[in-house]
Amino acid sequence: MTEDARYHLAQFNVATLHFPLDDPRMADFVALLEPVNALADAAPGFVWRLVEEGEADATGMRPAGEDVIVNFSVWESSEALWDFVYRSAHLETMRRRREWFRRHVDAHLVLWWIPAGHVPTVGEALKRLALLRESGPSPRAFTFSSSYTAEEAAGAGEAEPAAV
Repeated sequence: MTEDARYHLAQFNVATLHFPLDDPRMADFVALLEPVNALADAAPGFVWRLVEEGEADATGMRPAGEDVIVNFSVWESSEALWDFVYRSAHLETMRRRREWFRRHVDAHLVLWWIPAGHVPTVGEALKRLALLRESGPSPRAFTFSSSYTAEEAAGAGEAEPAAV
C-alpha cells in the first residue's frame, strides 16, 4: 500500500534507564548510539530525528523525566519506519533493550501523521503520548499494532496536508 505523500509519520518513544548513561553497565548501549543513528539517517524513507543542539543525538534531553531518554523521528511512511525498526541492524539493539531499560506499564511509543515538511515539537510528542495513554489508539495517536493510515487521520481531521 502506498501512503499519501502529503503526510509523514512521526514516532516518539521513551525509555526509562536502569542506570545513568555514564554507568559501565550502559557502555554497550552508548557505543551503539552513533552506529544506530547513522543507520537511521541513511535508511530509505527517513526524514528527520531529534538531536540536542550541538550534540549528535538527543540522549541528554530529558523532557519526560531525569531517568527517561527519548527517541523522536519522522518517516515518509509506516513501512519505512517498520523496515528500519524490525528489518535492519536496529533490531539487535531492540532485542537487548531489557538490559538497559525498565519495562513500561503504560504506552512508551506513539505514532501520528503530520503534514510533509512539518517538524514536530517535543511538546507535541508528549501530548500525543499522553493522549494514547489516556484514551487508547485513535487517528491522533496510535501504535504499530493499532495503526491508522494517513487518509484515516486526515478524514478524522487529524492530519492536515501541507500547504502547496
